[in-house]
Parts: sequence; C-alpha cells; structure tokens
Amino acid sequence: MRKLTYYVAATIDGFIASDDGSVDFFPVGGDHGPAIIAQYPETLPTKVREALGVDRKPFSTFDTVIMGRKTHDFGVRTGTSSPYSHLRQFVVSQTLPESPDPDVELITGDPLARVRELKREKGLGIWLCGGGELAQTLLPEIDQIFLKLYPIVLGHGRPLFGTAGSRLPEATRYRVLTSRVFEDGVAFLKYSRVR
Repeated sequence: MRKLTYYVAATIDGFIASDDGSVDFFPVGGDHGPAIIAQYPETLPTKVREALGVDRKPFSTFDTVIMGRKTHDFGVRTGTSSPYSHLRQFVVSQTLPESPDPDVELITGDPLARVRELKREKGLGIWLCGGGELAQTLLPEIDQIFLKLYPIVLGHGRPLFGTAGSRLPEATRYRVLTSRVFEDGVAFLKYSRVR
C-alpha cells in the first residue's frame, strides 16, 4: 500500500507560513537545501526542476502530490496553475468551482476517502504538500512526516496542523526514523506513524 507523507518546512514554534501565507522568512541557501533536494528532487516545482537541471532524475519517493487550495494559490501567485506538472496533482477545495488546470484534479468531496483510494493504487508515495488545515483533516492517513525544522521562532502564523486554536481529535504517535542537523541549523527529521 502506498504511504501518505506530510513533507513540510516549519519553524521551531510549529508554523509553516505567516498569517498571510507567505514563507519568505525561511532562509534560502545553506547546506541543507542541496542535500535534501538530492534525496527528494520530485518535491521541487516543475519550473525549478527544469532550471536546476534535475528534471530528468527518476522519481524515488513520490509520484503524486496533494495540496489544499491555499497552498495551490501560492503556486498561482508565482505564475503557474500547475506547479508540479511532473507529478499527478490534486487540490482539495470546497470553494473552487472547477479545476484550476487540466493537469490538476480537484477534490471537492471527502479528502480522506480520496486519499484512501489513492493509497490502494499502485505507484510511489503520495506527498501531502500542505497546508495545515488539510494535514489536520488527513491525519488519520498520514503515515510519515518529513519535517524540515528551521531555527526560527515566528510567534504566529499558520500551524503545522489545523488553524490557530484548533484541537486535533486525538493524540497520534510517531517515532523518529532518522534525524540530521545541518551546519546551517536546519534539522531534517523523518517520522513514521506508530500503528
């Protein structure tokens, strides 16, 4: 069965974006980027993959990406309605009237049911790109969390799971598979769900 992996960057106080959805507080550069990109090149947007010359690398971890509307809107603001055209793309939204791009499948119904269907298909893993509200909804099916933890305290913003002040339905346990701290201070932690 395929795994759903929440692969995400966060601050040490648990935020994945500012209140307005920007992520420009995450530093660019350092030694963590090349190491993580080498391992997960399919998580780069298609245009970035092409610019860096990694668009011909075979996929090793993910062949499908699922994201919430706000995460997808971030890609639209950067000039594309199909940010990961090299992957099978899904956007979860109750407000979009139709798919924003022919390469993107819109999920308007129960995202948990759709993810369960996707997990039963053959293929590589499914990458949950964001955001926090969708991660809260899909928590029962999140098998792994790959967390890029930046040494930043933001104070407020969009949390890893849900919205500010929301409560998760129950405690969900994960165990650390691997961890690595880079010279630039970014920690990359891989967690697997305890079932």
